[in-house]
Amino acid sequence: MKFSKMFLPTTKEVPKDATLPSHKFLLKGAFISQLGSGIYNFMPLGKIVLNKITKIVKEEMDNSGSNEVQFGFVTPTSFWEESGRASTMGKELLKFDDRKNTSYLLSPTNEESAVDLIRNKVNSYKELPISLYHINLKFRDEARPRFGLMRCREFIMKDAYSFHATQEDLIREFHVMEETYKKIYTRLGLDFRVVEADSGAIGGSGSKEFMLLANSGEDTIVVCPACTYGANIEAARRKALKKNKLDTLDIEKIHTPNLQTIQEVCSFLKVDPYYSIKAVIKKAIYENESKIVVFFIRGTDTLEDTKACNSINALEVLPANEDELKSANLLAGYCGIVNFPKDIRVVFDEELKGENNILCGANEEHYHLKNVDLTSLDLEFADLHLVNEGDLCPKCSQTLIYKKGIEAGHIFQLGKKYSSAMNATFLDQNGKPQAFFMGCYGIGVSRLVAAVIEQHHDEKGCLWTKETTPFMIDIIVSNAKKEDELNIGLDIYGRIKAIGIETIIDDRVKERFGFKMNDFELMGFPYAIIVGKRCKDGYVELVNRKTSKKIEIEITNLEEEIKKL
Repeated sequence: MKFSKMFLPTTKEVPKDATLPSHKFLLKGAFISQLGSGIYNFMPLGKIVLNKITKIVKEEMDNSGSNEVQFGFVTPTSFWEESGRASTMGKELLKFDDRKNTSYLLSPTNEESAVDLIRNKVNSYKELPISLYHINLKFRDEARPRFGLMRCREFIMKDAYSFHATQEDLIREFHVMEETYKKIYTRLGLDFRVVEADSGAIGGSGSKEFMLLANSGEDTIVVCPACTYGANIEAARRKALKKNKLDTLDIEKIHTPNLQTIQEVCSFLKVDPYYSIKAVIKKAIYENESKIVVFFIRGTDTLEDTKACNSINALEVLPANEDELKSANLLAGYCGIVNFPKDIRVVFDEELKGENNILCGANEEHYHLKNVDLTSLDLEFADLHLVNEGDLCPKCSQTLIYKKGIEAGHIFQLGKKYSSAMNATFLDQNGKPQAFFMGCYGIGVSRLVAAVIEQHHDEKGCLWTKETTPFMIDIIVSNAKKEDELNIGLDIYGRIKAIGIETIIDDRVKERFGFKMNDFELMGFPYAIIVGKRCKDGYVELVNRKTSKKIEIEITNLEEEIKKL
């Protein structure tokens, strides 16, 4: 390819909202252009990168045994009404009616389409398992699209769906997909961690995320440097911190005037905050109603909202306001478990099981209770606490740390959630109808274009990996107005292409050498061959984009030197 024949309108200006390196460099380097809020065109260079990433994803999915299909981008809303997600996905679904007033939506994901494709076509356990995938456009009407390709409204995703007769076979395929994803990210030259994750709106019994480590990542992940444990902070677990159990004493009611926080009360009563509990009062939002729910966690812990939400199967949990507390007869700062209102749901953190001699509110203003025995009460427990840096790894007991990550893939064990809701069944070994066990597996293909740059860039621009670079070598003709330099450059261009290396030649006549070098550094091709004054003597300069190292090589030995790279 020649620069003079390619549409490459690089620019020095970027939008003010472009804060991430990938957003800035992809716009400046003419890889993408913005069409609308959260909607981008892929320009020639960007399309080459996108195609290369897509090719790797497709090859590894094919190797896994999955069959490629193509689901429609436009999906009947009736499918989503069957699954129940037409209402729970909320405003992220972009819906519209056709001329016959039939409701459709732009697919953000394709669980429903996959179930519809399988039901009534697969009738026996003997036809299972089946794994299908496609790589196609998706649309989510994000409230705040940002960060360029990282959080778009329109994006390209590889999503796959598997159907099984048993949970055991679903788990087998889940592990196959985990290994397949590892191969994809390794081939792309990415530094990643596989972490336990919250299933979110997709649902299911278990999921894992593939996080690309980057300081610019939106997600906080908890990792153990000593072993393979990793989890999104919303799903992270720790080794429980256990202190000595105290002798059970009689409950004691103590006047604590104007003391509401754990720190204030524990300091006043000279109690280790470990032996206290605090109430976090939330308004839980469900599909057709909202309820006040109280979560009790240890005084030294913080409530993790996603865990709290999952523990009560709510759509979300929000802070309760003063009016809501008053109507529920709850006192902020003095809320405890003894004499608690019976019509309000209460959930305790799982690490409080078996605790006694606990300090908590007395449900009376200016009073707290000491020596509350939780073992004497019938309580509901769940994992509610936020895992902090410094907590201990649940696998190897070493210290956990935080890292920033970019979610690049997510795999789910869906179970029967969608197949049951949409009445998709097969006949099992006993001839009885059973709903399919399902798995789903997603990779943000267009997001990976940006993710590569988040991990591979410097202050000058992109640093593409070998598998993702649009071109391996940029031949820069220093002064294309000089016929001898241009001819030598074109000869080198033909020779390098002949040995199978993707090459572009900067043959632009009107642009100066400095401008061409800036474009090379911005676009991030791994190597440049500079055809300058020394070409008359049989020499050109080879530049390593990553290290900036330059070496002079003989034109006659060019192919041999290039092959060494």
